[in-house]
Amino acid sequence: MILTNALAIAFIMDPPPSTRKDPVTETIHGEVIVDDYRWLEPLEADSAEVEAWTTEQNEHTRQVLDALPCRPELRKELERLMSVGSISSPTMRGNLYFYRERSGTQNQGVLFLREGLDGEPRTLLDPNTLDENGLISLDWYVPSQDGELIAFGLSQAGDEMTTLHLMETRTGTWLSDEISGKASISGWAPDGKGFLYSKLEDPDDAYSRVIKWHVVGRNQRHDPTLFRQEEPSRIPFASLSKNGRWLLHGITDGWSRNDLWVANFDQWHRDGTIQEVEIAVGLEGRFRPIAVLGDTVWMSSTHEAPNGEVLAVDLNFPEAEHWKTIIPEEEAMVLRGVSHARGMLVARYISDAVTRFRKYRMNGDSMGELATPGLGSASLATEDDRTEAFMSYSSYNEPRTVYRVDLVSGERSIWARPDVPVDPDSVRVSQVFTESKDGTRVPYFLVHGKDVEPDGDNPCLIYGYGGFNISMEPRFISTYFPWFDAGGVLAVANLRGGGEYGESWHRAGMLESKQNVFDDLYAIAGQLISDGWTNPDRLAVMGGSNGGLLTGVAATQRPDLFACAISNVPLLDMIRYHQFLMARFWVPEYGSSEEEDQFEWLRAYSPYHNIAEGRQYPAMLITAGENDNRVHPLHARKMAARMQERAANDHDEKPILLWVDRDSGHGSGKPLELRIRDRVDTWAFIMWQTGLCR
Repeated sequence: MILTNALAIAFIMDPPPSTRKDPVTETIHGEVIVDDYRWLEPLEADSAEVEAWTTEQNEHTRQVLDALPCRPELRKELERLMSVGSISSPTMRGNLYFYRERSGTQNQGVLFLREGLDGEPRTLLDPNTLDENGLISLDWYVPSQDGELIAFGLSQAGDEMTTLHLMETRTGTWLSDEISGKASISGWAPDGKGFLYSKLEDPDDAYSRVIKWHVVGRNQRHDPTLFRQEEPSRIPFASLSKNGRWLLHGITDGWSRNDLWVANFDQWHRDGTIQEVEIAVGLEGRFRPIAVLGDTVWMSSTHEAPNGEVLAVDLNFPEAEHWKTIIPEEEAMVLRGVSHARGMLVARYISDAVTRFRKYRMNGDSMGELATPGLGSASLATEDDRTEAFMSYSSYNEPRTVYRVDLVSGERSIWARPDVPVDPDSVRVSQVFTESKDGTRVPYFLVHGKDVEPDGDNPCLIYGYGGFNISMEPRFISTYFPWFDAGGVLAVANLRGGGEYGESWHRAGMLESKQNVFDDLYAIAGQLISDGWTNPDRLAVMGGSNGGLLTGVAATQRPDLFACAISNVPLLDMIRYHQFLMARFWVPEYGSSEEEDQFEWLRAYSPYHNIAEGRQYPAMLITAGENDNRVHPLHARKMAARMQERAANDHDEKPILLWVDRDSGHGSGKPLELRIRDRVDTWAFIMWQTGLCR
């Protein structure tokens, strides 16, 4: 890919639109807070002025990004890369194999069914035929135990307000059953005549989650409620044993702990009562059911085992003193999931953010390792009636490939692999460790072309997240290759707050310890500079959602380190974040300004409140989705307005840009054409600001 010489072209753009101030003053725990842009908080549908202002900002952003001289060639290259198809691991039911596949320029993936592994694919559901603009997406699907019926969820324009539907798989006929309100299935009855599901009782209330029971063919208004959400940050969930006898019910409380109960579901069917027995209530740690056989449940736990272990619980005697350790905690690896196959458990570990699999009999006897194709990220799709499985594997230099695996012998063969028009061997991948401010050893992956050397002047991008126990594991993203081909370097940061080293790593980056996440990022940036890979004029940082908060903090705390920051669907006003949409779910992760001590640490890093008057800041591209029901677009709008007003930037060289997508939400379900546009916007902006496109 040929990019415009950085010194050859310059252009002058209009200044950003002006934004009126309407100060709102309040005193919070003794500190006076003045918010000039609170009027930008309403959704566009509720404010004509906000809609008009957003249109002006979007038009300005389009003027800037569309004028970048490298954009046409970049779009051509990304269209080619993103038009490559993708395929999921199959879900197995008897001799039926359900899977999703997107080919060519399809906006949305299509649900297929094969009868027999080598059977002719049959289309069950093509969302592309449901909306000419490709805005209807298939969010999930769950076949009944015999595969005769399939439940699936559809949403529109990325709003994630999923509606549950049913289909007969033999005929492809949609049934009349329809359940709206961000619905998802929790478990089928053995005979396929009913299922547990979760939904919002009030679609306008993110804290109205209920668990209900549905009988196929019956109107949902007759569905009884089994459990109801009682507190904003405590979310109910439930699952059903495969034999339909046991109902496992839990309540999550943030990303570090949950309670778990069990009830005899046969009794509920007989007399309508649920008599729950405690399995784990009031304990610190996460408890996740894996499988139920007979009267025994196998569950993973981080209680007194922050790296995770597997326990067996006799449901007739579920007290903790009767728990049996099946797979003990590993000191050097973190348990990230357990799959159940016939007669065995397959534990998925990560070690320094790389996947490892180990096999065990149900009593905990080791069956050895299950090898992966290399040092990357892998997941496993299994069923409890077979040892046939499908492994999805990817690394920075290997496209996502689905392998069919024999779990007994370990033999594997390629089931599906995309024909990606790049040379994965053209890049080099290494893992590097640096020392954070407090001495903690923090890893990151370094990816670049094989001919790129540390000369002190390479364009470089750091991608990070750092929260909610989510790990940044190796994965192949073809749209990075134009960056690599142009000489760019990528650093993927494994920051505290993530799950790379277990619950202790997560806790070291949440609540009062959140500053550790940002310090880890700065340590990585500092080492990239000191090792000669880049310099602050050529260093970009990017993240989304919680990662968008990360980049917002980086831009305001350490503007000297970065040439530009890309903040996608971000949280940025950390004083008021918990008052909007579903954000009270995240109070256990961040804290709340309603508490004085928590206000202090939130105020200290809240990007919106730490923009200094007259300071030079990195160029910023801040994005939001108008239909986002997780992170409210107010964060992006207010941040852009205040940064444009206060920053001393030359807006021809270091602009603050806002893009609010009217046809998307938090990111899921976006059609191909819009995803291509977004990638072109992002990479053109990064390449411009790091000297590759001017």
